[in-house]
Amino acid sequence: MKRISYKSASDVRKMRAAAEVLSRTLGWLSKHIAVGQTGCQLDALAEDYIRQQGAEPAFLGLYGFPYTLCISVNDAIVHGLPSDVPFASGDMVSIDCGVKKEGWYADQAYTFGIGTLDPTHAHLLHITHRCLELGIAACRIGARLGDIGFAIQSEAERHGYGVVTELVGHGIGQDMHEGPDVPNTGRRGHGPLLKEGMVLAIEPMINLGSRQVRQDADGWTLRTADQSMSAHYEHTVALIGGQTHILTNTQSIQAQYQVPPLE
Repeated sequence: MKRISYKSASDVRKMRAAAEVLSRTLGWLSKHIAVGQTGCQLDALAEDYIRQQGAEPAFLGLYGFPYTLCISVNDAIVHGLPSDVPFASGDMVSIDCGVKKEGWYADQAYTFGIGTLDPTHAHLLHITHRCLELGIAACRIGARLGDIGFAIQSEAERHGYGVVTELVGHGIGQDMHEGPDVPNTGRRGHGPLLKEGMVLAIEPMINLGSRQVRQDADGWTLRTADQSMSAHYEHTVALIGGQTHILTNTQSIQAQYQVPPLE
């Protein structure tokens, strides 16, 4: 079982600095996400930008991962490898990125729709993002870990979507992955107590079809077993000073990227 590390207000300020670099990085990348762009081009831009901010790409070399970004396209759920295949109109591109600054980590993911999306795919993006919002709303001191998963699972399954159970969110701090695991399913009022000083990466991974997954031969990319589309959003969230604080943000993304409208 992974160790739970409780943070002080000073620790969280340091994590917020890493989170701000991370969110600016995703905002910078959102300027370049378009038809014809490639994952490898985005990965090079991200590494350069993070280093210019006086931080380190947290994923590069972590567990042997060879890139700065996890880029998961369409039926890829998470841990996708950047490639030289150009993005096409209708693609859904999940970008998961981590930053380390002065020994502290932050983690964030966002799924972008490229060009014109199928309305059912646009709906999946909206509901998955809503799942993240509801999971964060359930994350408060005195609640239970199961409350987060219950909020996410209930919203996803209300729309007939599959909630990935093999993959979970996690605690985060001076290690990228700390305790506790943060499942996207759960029972209200069950699980460990959420306490002052916890910092969690909450990250719903929601499939248009079945929740089942399979792994590519590359040893990293995880896809939907039924080849249905998948979406993934993530924020780093701190319980500090009696309140819930979202350390990462999407302000710089929203300044550049237009969310596909629902029809």
